[in-house]
Amino acid sequence: MSVNKLALIRYKIIDKCLRQSHRKWTLDDLIEKVSDELYELEGIHSGISKRTIQGDIQIMRSNKLSYNAPIVVTERKYYSYSDPNYSISNSPISNLDIEKIKEVVDVLKHLNGFAYFEEMSDLIVRLENNLSKTEGKQKSVIQMESNKLLKGLEWITPLHKAIREEIPLLITYKSFKSKESIDTVYYPYLLKEYRNRWFVICLPKRSDTLITLALDRIVEIQEMAKTGFISYEGVDFERYFDDTIGVSKSPRDRGQRVIIEVDTKNAPYVETKPIHHSQTIVRRRENGNIVIRIDVVLNYELEREILGFGENMTVISPSILRKRINSRLQRALKHYDDPDIEPMRR
Repeated sequence: MSVNKLALIRYKIIDKCLRQSHRKWTLDDLIEKVSDELYELEGIHSGISKRTIQGDIQIMRSNKLSYNAPIVVTERKYYSYSDPNYSISNSPISNLDIEKIKEVVDVLKHLNGFAYFEEMSDLIVRLENNLSKTEGKQKSVIQMESNKLLKGLEWITPLHKAIREEIPLLITYKSFKSKESIDTVYYPYLLKEYRNRWFVICLPKRSDTLITLALDRIVEIQEMAKTGFISYEGVDFERYFDDTIGVSKSPRDRGQRVIIEVDTKNAPYVETKPIHHSQTIVRRRENGNIVIRIDVVLNYELEREILGFGENMTVISPSILRKRINSRLQRALKHYDDPDIEPMRR
């Protein structure tokens, strides 16, 4: 059951009223109190209807949120708790709630990079400890892919802030090809994760071409004046990588129709774990092979994905991609045909 923020606020206000046993609360009193506090807390001045408060009381009395509040009506008009020590804040967590919280804790334990989650680490440990006391120690059932040795994760939070608040950044960057680091002002637009490695898509100052920076090659970041930020028009960054495998793409790149044949051994794997969300099966061979179509940008990551299947996957078209894959396989084969390479001895 989904409960919105305002409903939870109303429950807490009603709970606070009913805990004041020295006062008698009518339905009109509760409506007035809830309306006043919602105005102070949320700026809502439209008031609350009688039906809404009656519905809130029914929810609090029920087991839908595990409250089971002992709300009684005396003299046919006064609302109170039959148990003066009761409060919804003391309401026990249901077994279903505990299981859901455990699942969330398992996921949170694997998130890294964002300072928000680092600040929550102590809370997560305490929550996990309390859950263990309540239900008994249980083994973790979720393991997410992570690389604790990966560099550059400390830049996720400042980059996220800069994108959200539109702040230009002076980034000191040292690419794998460069001998020295270079300082450049960038306008950041999007953080992108691919295979547990993080990238930022941005625009260098005095340039009209978007580029992708790897966070593990960033040396330093400094915020610049907000007034200098330049938005990038004509690109919907929420959909920018929809036709792309990986992060290698320019605004001019467009997805192309790629036809691939997959052998019978790997066909079930590719069917259940598509290479790209655009994947469709265009033909099933009598020998069990399948022919698939994906509409993607022709980039390095696509080639690496195909090469990862080795002899079990064959590019049919376009011809330019077929030639690239063939050339790379031929070069790889030469490494194994070299008679001068000797196995290493221990």
